[in-house]
Amino acid sequence: MKKWLAGFILPIVILSPHLSIAADERPVENLRSLVSLALENNPELKASQARWEMFRSKVEQARALDDPMLMLKIQNGLVSAPLNFRKDSMTQRVIGVSQQLPFWGKRALKGEVAGKEADSYKWAIEERKLELARMVKESYYQIYFIDRSLAIVDRNIRIFDDFITLAQTKYSVGQGTQQDIFKAQVERSKMLDMRITLEQQRKSREAGLNTLLSRPAGTPVGRIADFEIRPLQLTSEQLGTIADENRPLLKGDRALVEKAQAGLKLAKKEYLPDFNLAFEYMQRDPAMGSDGADMYSLGLTFNLPVQRSRRQAAVAESNAEARMAAEELNSLKNGINEGISDLLSQLERRRKLAELYKTGIIPQARQSLESAVIGYRVNKVDFLTLLDSRVTLFNYEKEYYDSISDYQMKRAQLEALVGKEL
Repeated sequence: MKKWLAGFILPIVILSPHLSIAADERPVENLRSLVSLALENNPELKASQARWEMFRSKVEQARALDDPMLMLKIQNGLVSAPLNFRKDSMTQRVIGVSQQLPFWGKRALKGEVAGKEADSYKWAIEERKLELARMVKESYYQIYFIDRSLAIVDRNIRIFDDFITLAQTKYSVGQGTQQDIFKAQVERSKMLDMRITLEQQRKSREAGLNTLLSRPAGTPVGRIADFEIRPLQLTSEQLGTIADENRPLLKGDRALVEKAQAGLKLAKKEYLPDFNLAFEYMQRDPAMGSDGADMYSLGLTFNLPVQRSRRQAAVAESNAEARMAAEELNSLKNGINEGISDLLSQLERRRKLAELYKTGIIPQARQSLESAVIGYRVNKVDFLTLLDSRVTLFNYEKEYYDSISDYQMKRAQLEALVGKEL
């Protein structure tokens, strides 16, 4: 009877590649909703928004004229009679106003410099959004891999429970050894150890995702639905064009290049003088036979830009800044193109591995396990070979889910690199 039980139960337990697992009652998480929630609530993004608004407010400040100057004075007063305005015909009460006027074009260039700097911070917000979306997606797919690994571990724990029972059955009828029981118990303990580690990893990933979403770290994260990887049909040249058109960091660096160019034009404008327009009204009282007619004064003054060494140094500084910004932009473009090529090769590798595991290695490993089961039933395969076949299949199943989750993470990184969902 025990021999019959061992021969009947063993194939049922092992030959079923997808043993049923208790239904997960947790709600399914929606990736787009998680990304939207992060973009809406993340405090770092709000800080970036406030920084852009701060620099945007500087544009009008840069374009504005200096405040006019109001002048009140007594002119040609007598020391001997400081408040007597009728003793001398030249004593006057003066009110005047003056306005500093920069040379034509300087104000516009100052506004352009401030505006381009503000634009760079505006694109920094969009760049932060891309980075935040990438981090949410990576956490999402890491949790997916952990959940699938937990499911595989749970299935294997139940299988090793049956292995132990079967090894005990064969041992009781003299067809196995006590060592087989111990080996199965050790493998089961390894699975339990792995499960503890995976549970800790899921809690850590949950806390990380909740931090990105600006919600309490202990907020439960639901289950992640299964998915199929979608091969990318774009070449590196096409992706480079997409990045050139969409990547916010590139747009921000272009804004800094334009800011430096405007700054260079402004530095060259400093060779031209600024003006000061002044008007004075002088009120007089009749004195010394004079009718005391009021007078006025209108004048235009300007600085003499003779300090050429200082201006030459300012032009050199602006010129260096413009070159630096242009080279940083070129360096960023090169880095993006290199990143695109690297991620495309990694995506292709993961896609091929996932396909290989799904259609080749895992079915072959199952066949190998089935063969070991049959051999074990007729005492032609030892228990260690059976265990090795089960562990090998377990590792390949984990590698499959690791490949498809890593593919999706690399895809998220590529989307952040080119600045657009693919």
